Amino acid sequence: MSVTGERYENKDMKILLLEDDKSLNRGITLTLEKAGYQVDSAFTLAEAEERLESDRYALIICDITLPDGSGLELGRKIREIGDTYFIYLTALDSEIDMVNGYDTGADDYITKPFSLMVLVSKVNALMRRIGGGAEHKSVLTCGEIEVNCQEMKVYKSGREIVLSKRELQLLLYLWENAGRIVSKENILTNIWDMDGQFVDENTVTVNISRLKNKLGTDEISNVRGLGYIWSGNVIRR
Repeated sequence: MSVTGERYENKDMKILLLEDDKSLNRGITLTLEKAGYQVDSAFTLAEAEERLESDRYALIICDITLPDGSGLELGRKIREIGDTYFIYLTALDSEIDMVNGYDTGADDYITKPFSLMVLVSKVNALMRRIGGGAEHKSVLTCGEIEVNCQEMKVYKSGREIVLSKRELQLLLYLWENAGRIVSKENILTNIWDMDGQFVDENTVTVNISRLKNKLGTDEISNVRGLGYIWSGNVIRR
């Protein structure tokens, strides 16, 4: 992530990540650690259950399709033995898959591909329920623009800028990838397709234009044939 800032640590608010894709597991772990959380990784149900026997976690993030079974089994066990928060992070994106996930008592269900910033925001929201969220890190700034992630409000020079849900998600996604070119396809996948809404590329162009006009910024640039880039330096505090 390009977002930088002060590190927050609360070792009592540990996270267990169960994801068998080693590259993805590592990426999520590093992102959550940068956000100030202590993360233990597991790649199979057996490893996760072993860790749960020897340690306590405030939150569990788990895939559903695993080498030695289904993450749904772990979800059911978690709900039977306690009130630990857990999030499913999976490629299973049909309506019935989501229903099955929430039926096990999941606190959230995120489908792949996904935005790492959105994941961190969801983790922070859950942690705040038990007083462990990095609330003082919930403000992002870039020049005169400020995003209060807790209130989900945007300000420029102290004046509130009213953005739609999609415009705010788009801004956060661009900030997550500040300094890097993101294609229209990636934006569509991470902002619209995550909710099962399939739209054409013109939707991205229109929303980018609206976002630039509302923010009154030249930080968003169109790189012809490749996508868009946010050129400003984003700071988390």
